[in-house]
Amino acid sequence: MKRVLFDTNLYVDWLNKGLHQELLVGPGLVRYLSAIVLMELRAGATARTANKVFDQLLRPYLKAQRLIAPSSKLYDEAGEILRELRGMGRDVRRAAIVHDILIALTARGLGASLYTRDRKDFSVIANLSGAHVELVETS
Repeated sequence: MKRVLFDTNLYVDWLNKGLHQELLVGPGLVRYLSAIVLMELRAGATARTANKVFDQLLRPYLKAQRLIAPSSKLYDEAGEILRELRGMGRDVRRAAIVHDILIALTARGLGASLYTRDRKDFSVIANLSGAHVELVETS
């Protein structure tokens, strides 16, 4: 079975618009949740109902022990990628770019494909990190 990790934007699309249903909950995939994605989702949740939805979303990942946090080694590697990006003239001060690198490295470490809509950042990150990134189009 194929291992997958989803970027925050896919969960947001699913929760707000019902997009990517088959990908996020359909059969045939072993899904993992990045602790960084969970953090981003919680940070964006302003309503009590949204937090309840995230609790429900989190439960099966916890039960299956598939909530994954980056190791200290991945943080070190992320620093190297940030240095390379800075050398390419990219702004590396945005928290989002740091998060994206850590998510990609986590997926790579699991041998998982990372699904995202973020073509701009992840196309470069995939090249530098060796992560397998699948770009998802919105309908």
